[in-house]
Amino acid sequence: MPTPSAPPKNIVLDTSVLVAAARSRQGASFELLSSISSREFKICLSVSLYAEWQAVLTRTENIPPGLTVGSVQGYLRYLVSVAHLQAIHFLWRPYLPDPNDDMVLELAVAAGCRHVVTHNMRDFKGSERLGVQAITPGNYLQLIRRP
Repeated sequence: MPTPSAPPKNIVLDTSVLVAAARSRQGASFELLSSISSREFKICLSVSLYAEWQAVLTRTENIPPGLTVGSVQGYLRYLVSVAHLQAIHFLWRPYLPDPNDDMVLELAVAAGCRHVVTHNMRDFKGSERLGVQAITPGNYLQLIRRP
């Protein structure tokens, strides 16, 4: 855990992490999202990534049992309230194998993030050339909690 004077590490959460957390409370994705208020890291967000989160997470198949679209939207608004909203003034499309992930990489670079936390590691092949490492939620938790 960072010392009180150390700033939190900036990261970008790929949509796959939010979907995995919505589907299971047992995995690293849920644990990572449960740690957002811990100050070990700070999520960075752009308008386009937020729009993707909202579109994907409000699909019927991604809404956890017992929750409503409204409660999912409320949680997303919470994430926005604790995130660093980053403007992006450049585009490198296409850069990644999956062009839909270019906006995630652009956000990471613009916000000075060293990591994109994702379950889709192959989709971010080549991001390291821009100083951004794709990492799974479990591996990221190990990284930030390493003594």
